[in-house]
Order: sequence, then C-alpha cells, then structure tokens
Amino acid sequence: MTFNSLARGAALIGALALVPATTAGLAQVDGRAGPQFAKLMAVYERIKASYVEPVSDDVLIKGAISGMLGALDPHSAYLDGSDLQRLETMIDGNYSGLGLSVVMEDGAVKVISPFKGSPADKVGIKAGDYITHLDGKLIYGGELDDAVAQMRGKAGTAIKLTIYRSGRDEPFDVSVTRGVIELEPVTSELLPGNVGHISVNEFSRDVGSDVFAAFEGLKVKSGGKLSGLVLDLRRNPGGSLDEAVALADLFLSDGRIVSQRGRARGESQAYDAESVFRGDMAKGLPLVVLIDEGSASASEIVAGALQDHRRAVIMGEKSFGKGSVQTLLPLGRDAALKLTTARYYTPSGHSVQEGGITPDIRVPQLSDPDLAKRAKMLLRESDLRGHLINEASLKDDQLEADKAEDPRFKVTAEELKAKGITDFQLSYAADTLRRTQTLALARKK
Repeated sequence: MTFNSLARGAALIGALALVPATTAGLAQVDGRAGPQFAKLMAVYERIKASYVEPVSDDVLIKGAISGMLGALDPHSAYLDGSDLQRLETMIDGNYSGLGLSVVMEDGAVKVISPFKGSPADKVGIKAGDYITHLDGKLIYGGELDDAVAQMRGKAGTAIKLTIYRSGRDEPFDVSVTRGVIELEPVTSELLPGNVGHISVNEFSRDVGSDVFAAFEGLKVKSGGKLSGLVLDLRRNPGGSLDEAVALADLFLSDGRIVSQRGRARGESQAYDAESVFRGDMAKGLPLVVLIDEGSASASEIVAGALQDHRRAVIMGEKSFGKGSVQTLLPLGRDAALKLTTARYYTPSGHSVQEGGITPDIRVPQLSDPDLAKRAKMLLRESDLRGHLINEASLKDDQLEADKAEDPRFKVTAEELKAKGITDFQLSYAADTLRRTQTLALARKK
C-alpha cells in the first residue's frame, strides 16, 4: 500500500484511531503567537550553538513537532519513516509480531489488550500488564514506537518480555514467539441450545460482510433454529469506522448509528442505519453483545448503537472509553499528522470519552484466576495522561460504581474450571439466551 492510497482510504478509529482527512486547509498561524514562536526559535538557536554535541535540524524539528502533539492528548502523533510504515502494515492487516495493543503511560508500556488468538494472548499476557524489559533491556522512559519496533520482527523468532502485573509480588518473564499477525477478523461457533457465537476480533476490511456470512453459516448449522446470538467484542481495541457502522447496520433497520462532532468544517458527520445493509439480518432473534475493558472505539460504537436502540443486551465489563476521532493529515509524501479532530457520540447523544459503554448486566470474567488482582490496574482512556475530558462530567463514584461486588457472582475460577467452564462471560451470556428461549416457548404454549 502506498502512502497516497493510505491517505485516501484509511478510516481507523481504534487504539490508533483514524478517519479520512477532510478538505479543510491548514489554519494560518495567529499573529498573536509571534512572541511564542520567538521563544521557540531562541531555544533552537541556543541548542544549535551550545549543546555539548552537534544536533541536526531534523532531530530538533521532529522533537518540536512531537512535543507539540504530545501536549495535546495520548492519540495525536507525528508519523514518518518506519512509524508510517507500521501504520500501513496495520491497515493492510498483517505483520510479524506479538499481537498487542499498547500505550505509553508515565514512561511505561502498558497493555490495553492482546488481540484474540495472537502469540501474546496465547502466553497469557493480559490487559493492564506493564512491560518493563525486552530481552532484559529496560524500556521504561523510552519511546513507545521504539518498544513496538523491538516487539515486532521475523515470524518464528522469540523475545523475552518482563511483565509487572498487579497482585504479583515480583515481575516475571515470559517468552513469546513472534508470529504473522493476520488475525481472522471474524470467527463463529454454534453453542449448545442452538445459540450462535460470533466473535469480531478486529474491525478490518469487510468485517460487516464477514459477520453476515458467519450468521448465515450458523443458521445452516442450526437447521434454521437459532435461539439467540452472542456478538463478542471483547478485547477488540478498534479498527475501521466504516466497518463499525456496517456491523451495527446489520442489526438495525432505522435510526442513527453514530455521530462525530468537531471544530473544523467537515468534521461533524452522522451515520445512519440502512446506509450499508438493508433491514435487521437477525430480526426477532435475542442478541447479547459482550464487551470488556479492552473494547474500544469501533467496538464502543457498535455496542452503544445497539444499546441505545434497545436491540441488544450489553453484558460484561465497562468498555475502555475512547470517544475521540483522529484524522490522518499528510505532510508531503512521506510524513503525516495523526491529529484528534472530533468526538463521537452514541445515538442518544452520549459521549463515550472516558465514561465508556456501561453494560446493562455487569458480568465479571470469573474464570480468570487473576481477576481480583488485575481489577486494581484496569486501564481505560481516563487513566491516560493528557486524555480529553468527557462532556458528560461523570463523577469518580459514578465511573467506579460498576466495581461494586454482585452477590450473583461468587463462584471461583477453580470451581468453574472443575465444571469445564473456561469463559464465564460467554457461558453466562449463552445461558441467558437459552433461558430466554425457554421462557418464550413456555409463553406460546
């Protein structure tokens, strides 16, 4: 993929969130900013003249740009060279590495979520883990891009990660063998009781069509007698805006799906149902959407739309809470700005920023033996330094209310394992749908 095609076609809103650039021109520099630019030039000249070693203009200018963007929010960034190439490979959907979505928090690399089925996921790396060393080398205080570059590499090669996890007395090492990260965007299975389970692992190209095909396959497997459907968006940190709209549109026949509001002309847009697919493909079928703290951006758009339209019951844990939109703005042929330009809103006007999507039924992942320990270190958008403040003005006690203990969920991971349950959230969702179908049949008699 060339940079020009990337600039024209990329529309991602995940942990690396992008939408197509608008046609708005670059704003002219305010004349009142002149004295501030004089300070910048004075610092530049003093460094050039007096720093202990010669410094190239490229280093200073790139540092100044990165500093400006870093002062805004965690998602705006300057991209060139290898950084831009990594973005292109992410959009193409395959690269060699570990399969992690990470952020830099106060100098530390913190995991938002491992991609389902990735090498990192298979060795047990979890949301909220800190990566402190790579092959024994301390990466704290370094650049996130440098750490990401080190974790990527030729498939089949191994790298040792030192992990700090809340609740553990000491950091521990884990060896991960790099693989080609070409995740299946959509996987599906038929659960007992003719409950369909469709897992959306990433919002890449054609996810809407892939989910439709998976649903049709499940109908065939069930002999046309599906009793319910679980749409699984857990550990999905985002992806294509167009595909998020398409996925929600599969289950909606009218109304707003999502809107975005920005300051610049052209950054305020609305996306409605019936714009991609006609009708509700699963009309009349009970639907549960699973989310967790690793569900961000595109996942939150889908969950928020289906929740607001009361088309689905949202289960799991509160989502990550990333409700901002980034625009890719080319700077010549080999560089670009990834700049936050808008916030997005659910059909009811709720800003996802910070607050996230609150499930209708909070279901903890009791099959995770580290659940209680990890809960103390869950990472959401509101935890990131410099995050945008949400316009809902939610108070801390409201944001943390979902952590209150529920008497329904007392079973331990060991007890679940003995029963053969390795995914409690999925098991609970499927049981709910089976009970719903049983009650519906009873009412018909």
